[in-house]
This record gives sequence, structure tokens and C-alpha cells, in this order.
Amino acid sequence: MTHSKIPVAQAIVHLCLSKGIDTVIISPGSRNAPLTIEFIKNKHIQAYSIVDERCAAFVGLGIAQQTGKPVALLCTSGSALLNYYPAISEAFYSDVPLIAISADRPIERIDIGDGQTIRQKNVFENHILYSANLYSELVPTDEVTDLKVAQKIKESQRHNDQQINKALNIAIEQCGPVHINVPFYEPLYEMTDTKTVTPIEVNPHLVEQEISSEELAPFMKDWSKAKRKLVVIGVQAPNQISQSLLDVLGNNPSVIVFTETTSNVMHPNFFTRIDNIIGSLDDTGFQELQPEILLTFGGMVVSKKIKAFLRNYQPAQHWHVDTKKAYDTYFCLNKHFEVSASYFLNKIKAMTTSIESGYQQHWLSIRKRRDFLHTKYVNQMPWCDFKAFDQVLNGIPDHTMLQLSNSSTIRYAQLFDVNSTLDVFCNRGTSGIDGSTSTAIGAAMTCKSITTLITGDLSFFYDSNALWNNYIPSNFKIIIINNNGGGIFRILPNKDKNTTDFDTFFETEHSLSAKQLCVMYGFKYLKAENEEECAFAKAELYNSNEQPTLLEVFTPRKINDQVLLDYFKFIK
Repeated sequence: MTHSKIPVAQAIVHLCLSKGIDTVIISPGSRNAPLTIEFIKNKHIQAYSIVDERCAAFVGLGIAQQTGKPVALLCTSGSALLNYYPAISEAFYSDVPLIAISADRPIERIDIGDGQTIRQKNVFENHILYSANLYSELVPTDEVTDLKVAQKIKESQRHNDQQINKALNIAIEQCGPVHINVPFYEPLYEMTDTKTVTPIEVNPHLVEQEISSEELAPFMKDWSKAKRKLVVIGVQAPNQISQSLLDVLGNNPSVIVFTETTSNVMHPNFFTRIDNIIGSLDDTGFQELQPEILLTFGGMVVSKKIKAFLRNYQPAQHWHVDTKKAYDTYFCLNKHFEVSASYFLNKIKAMTTSIESGYQQHWLSIRKRRDFLHTKYVNQMPWCDFKAFDQVLNGIPDHTMLQLSNSSTIRYAQLFDVNSTLDVFCNRGTSGIDGSTSTAIGAAMTCKSITTLITGDLSFFYDSNALWNNYIPSNFKIIIINNNGGGIFRILPNKDKNTTDFDTFFETEHSLSAKQLCVMYGFKYLKAENEEECAFAKAELYNSNEQPTLLEVFTPRKINDQVLLDYFKFIK
């Protein structure tokens, strides 16, 4: 097998493979040539070439999101590395394992005027689990005759091995991003047929956290007595909690379970549309809903309404269950159980007793009425964003993947009962629009079933370089809701939203279409401008799997905000 002649390049790839890290997204460059050579010459590595580093990082995020395994990113020196930052921050807050590997100039070349040179050491300091700053290496040890020099090279290699191990292990153990910065001297392209290193290997340490029955007992006593218990489940991957454990919650008359589109759980008694329930409550309604105990699982919560409700009508106790972290989202957190949700629910199952309560039944009756009014309102509304989402969310094939972009897309999706057989994902760590398409493509690259991305126009055009990718599967679908601007800013309170300044600087009005991008990147293009066209185009979208396909749904720009505001008045 061909190898780079530089030992540290061999060590990084060797240690990646030893820990099961076998996928790398490479962006072109010269300074990273030793690692590029080492990665692409190894038959056990799946290497992808993606030019735009920002897109490349989000593609890696999408792959890691689906596989649960770290994905390596490799770039050259200079500003190339900074383009990883949006995806690194998303991985940090969404607990996705990424290995950012950057080539660099040797330390003595920094800040002397060399090209493609910036201060790369600890560049992601505020949003990284670990930064490994390696030493430069000149030549393999066996080519050095001076014993003192040879000893220093060995010490350098030992330092590098330890740092590489530590970074990779932290990414695996803590499920998040790490950075390995590798300075290289020239020459960069020399190769050898001989592997010259046997790096130190330190295995990751994975231990499932446990909690004793004695520690749980006082909390379970309170749980069993409470007649109003609210469970809120945020973002989480599918199949994280067994259905039998979810059924225990769903069948408890004193428990209400609020879920979101991205929670990936189901039960007939779960409340899948939080905003439909609480979006038009008055003070009396909020008091009736106010829980004694709040139990939360999963990551970020989309609904602003549930946050406002629980901050103003706080429970006596808030417990969060997560192996890694607990955010005080509702300003009343008093216990963090550092275990998995499945472990916690299985542990408490035998420790709690049911209590008579009308809490769940009361709100199920309200849900039934709201569902009826929701359907009635949708059927009578004009063509708009709301109507378009009703159309496109119905008809996505069962047991496929749905990727949602941020801003108005995820918020509209929250108002519907999304097909419970779908696996649903969205970049909710930082909630940015910048990499939604790239992430969805990365996810699709690992998935054999159809992947559908629903996105807004600004999000799509912002990340249009995502389509510059040679690995997009033929059954990948994009649905763009194009209302010619940032429609969500019309929904937000703004007394000046009918001015030229608002159109230009907030809504960012435009007249762009994705049609020519589809021509350039080899997508089949479909479009719809009304309800009938949308129904027809949607059927064609899923009947066509010979090439990636994009459906652009055009909606009017100025009525969406009023339709949405009137919706909450109507269902009240």
C-alpha cells in the first residue's frame, strides 16, 4: 500500500481506522496533501471530495447524524478551516461527532507574511470539545543519524500520538466535535511503499451511567403523588426509547406528553402539535395546564410558546434526563439525571404507582376540538405557505427520511401531524439556515430509502453550493417553499413590515428561481404555483427516481402572516 512519507499523516489515518472512523470528507488543497494521500490510498477509508469547506462540513454532519459514528473532515491551511465553523458549532450543540483535521504551516511561519496562513491553533475554542495541536515533523526517524535529533523526533511523535488519541476518544466518548491541527513542512507529496509508524493506541472508554434506586426514591415518591405531570420531548434521533416505555407514559392519566416534529416518538395520547394546544390559551387555560412536575428528554425545543408558558407558569420541579447535559430552558431546573431516557424510564417503571387524575383526558378533549378546527381552517384558507405545507407534508412515502430546514419551515411543520413512520431531522443545535441542504445531502448519502428535504427559498439559495456534490443519490428530493423572501419576518411582530426598508433589509425580497441551478447540477425540475399544480407535481416528484429531483412551490409573499395569525384565533 502507498503511504505519505510524513509519519504524522500515517499515524492519524491509522488511529482513525483503529477507532472505527472510516469516512472522510476532503476539500482540495496543497498543504493537506500528506493526509489526502494517506486517506485516499487506504482501501478501508470511504473518501469524498467536496470543494466548498462549509458544505463539506455539513455533509459530514449529515453522515454522522445518521451513522452515529465520527466523520473526519480534512482541509488545507488558512481561511479554509474557518468555513468549518458553522457546522462545528451545530455539531457542538447537537451532539454530533465530527473530527476537523486542518493542515497548517509550522509555527515559525505564522504571522510572517506567508500565504494561506492564519492563527489556526484553538480556532474553535468556544465550540469544541478538544483541540489537539500537533508538532511538525521533518523526516522519518530512521533517516536521521544524529541520536539527539532522533530522540527529539521520537518525543514529537509520542506527543502527536497522545494528542490524536485524546481528540478521537473525546469525540467518541462525548459525542461531539474535536479539532486536530497538523503543521506540515515541505515536501508534501513524497510517498513510500512502507508504513513507517506504529502509533500508540489508547482505546475510548465508554461506560453507561447508572443511578441507584435509593437516589431515585424521593423523586419517584413525588412523581407518584403528582396529579399533573408534563413530559416534553425535544430533538432526538429515532428509536432512542422503546415503544413499551413510551406506552407507560402515554397510558398514565396524570401525564401529558408534548412532542415535536423532531422528537421521533409516537403514541395515540401524545400531543404532537404543542402550539395548536397552547397557542391561544388564556390565563385560566394556562393555570389548568400548569404541571406540578416537568420531565424533559432530548435536545433543543422548537416551540417558543411552550418556553414562554413554562417560564411564566413554572412547575414545582423540573427534571431533565440526558447522559451529557441539561439546559435550564424554563428557569426552574432542579435535577439532572445523567442517564439515557430509556434507562431512566425502565428504572422508574417499577418504582411508581398510578394515581387518579383527569389531567390527560381533559386536554385530549381539547385536542380533539382543536384538530377539527385545524382541518376546517386549512380547507377554507387561500393558497399560501400554510396551505403549501399541508400539501407537501401529506404524501411523503412511508418509512422514509424527512429533513427540514430552519426558520419558517420547521415552525410550519410543527403545526401538522407529520407521518409517524418518517424519520425526521433538523439542525436545531444552532437553528441556522446555513447548512440545511448540505446536511440533508450528507444524510441521504448514507440512506438507501428516499430522503426529502423541505426548505425555504432563502435557506436553499444560501446553501446552493450544496448541490456541487458528485455523490447525491438519485432518490434525493428537495421541496422549496418559495415566497420570494424571508417570510418568517412578516410573521414576527413588526409595525414597519409594509415599508421598502423592511422588504430590503428584513424580508430580503427577491425574484430568484431554482430552475437554472437544477440545469447546472443535473436535477430534474418541477414547479407548482397553486394547490392543483402542487398535488400533480408532488406525485411526479415521488414517481421519478432516475435523478435527484427538485419541486419549487411558489406562494404569495404578503398574506402568509395574516393567515397564520388568524389560525390561532380560529382554533380558539
